[in-house]
Amino acid sequence: MFSQPTEDATNVADVIEEELEATDLEDAVDEPERVVPAIEFRDVHLSFEDNKILDGISFTVRRGETKVILGRSGGGKSTTIRLILGLLKPDSGQILIDGEDITNYSEIEMMTVRAKIGMVFQEGALFDSLSVYDNVAYRLHEQGIAETEVETEVRRMLKFVDLEDAIDKMPAELSGGMRRRVGIARALVGDPQIVLFDEPTAGLDPPTARTICELAIKLRDLEDVSSIFVTHEMKNLEYLSSEYATVDENGEVVFEMEGEKLCLINTEIVMLKEGKIIFSGKDEEFAATDDPYILKFVRGK
Repeated sequence: MFSQPTEDATNVADVIEEELEATDLEDAVDEPERVVPAIEFRDVHLSFEDNKILDGISFTVRRGETKVILGRSGGGKSTTIRLILGLLKPDSGQILIDGEDITNYSEIEMMTVRAKIGMVFQEGALFDSLSVYDNVAYRLHEQGIAETEVETEVRRMLKFVDLEDAIDKMPAELSGGMRRRVGIARALVGDPQIVLFDEPTAGLDPPTARTICELAIKLRDLEDVSSIFVTHEMKNLEYLSSEYATVDENGEVVFEMEGEKLCLINTEIVMLKEGKIIFSGKDEEFAATDDPYILKFVRGK
């Protein structure tokens, strides 16, 4: 997940390996299944009548990696998520999940694929008539899981998003940020190793948006989750590409800045313009670009 330690951080790899018990870094390098990308697009094209939405998109999301997809509205960002979920089919090209070509899967075949993917919608997409508990438990109740197991899982997920006290509340009693966090808890039921975020911070105030980004960072660094984070907000990119999560000696999650101990290699950027990838790489490369379109986007113009 991380690159080699910087010169002034001897033995950092050992420290991280000890603290992040969720991932054995040394063994992970040798695991054959980690070579297969979690998500892969191969020359994907999609048009709606005469409107070209995606024009030969190719990219991969590695195990434990976050791919931040940037672009203006209508540029094809959210379309990539719909394709992964099988809600849309490409005109040509291939889409693979865990090395499995799902491009032409039927709705029934896609149900198995979706079962291992967590989806975080822009507005949280909660059922207003259900409590927080029942919203998070929804998939488990559909599967007929015993209620004792359901309660354990729901409380575990709500603890992860720091909303244990809201378990009996109704969605109408929650702030926008709390609704998004409940949506994340629901998406994480069953420990999916792929999570898709579709503009999860849209309309939120900066502190709440940061909280959502921190949850994505925790999933990446502590749970080894692969994710796509669709956004048009540069602040999200800053958080995701410059901070990492670790666990201190008291068992508390802390966030540290890239460069203090480690350099992140598990977050990359894809920039879309009119359905084409105009940038793919690290945040340092993105910051150094002289592309006029990207510079204008970064400045919010």
